[in-house]
Amino acid sequence: MVTFTEAAVDYLKEALDTGDILRVRVKGGGCSGFQYDLEVQEEEQIADDDLISEEHGFKVVIDKKSSFMLDQTVVDYQNTLAQSGFKFLNPKATKTCGCGTSFSC
Repeated sequence: MVTFTEAAVDYLKEALDTGDILRVRVKGGGCSGFQYDLEVQEEEQIADDDLISEEHGFKVVIDKKSSFMLDQTVVDYQNTLAQSGFKFLNPKATKTCGCGTSFSC
């Protein structure tokens, strides 16, 4: 299961509307083979085999294929002079790119 740091939760609470659904998934691509992806979705976009959890007042959806690669991942939100955005701390990632948005397992 994916967890969120306090900073990520604070950002998401400001960014999401009540009832929004956050999809967390892994897509092919990036310099290391896979990319993390966050997307706001509608209820009708949830598949029957998606994993659904309620996190800090918002619904999180993960497809089964992504759930394997995202298990025990912590999603953080960082805002520095150099960059701002989500950072994925994934213990299953064996290699990551310099920007931190792609990985391999």
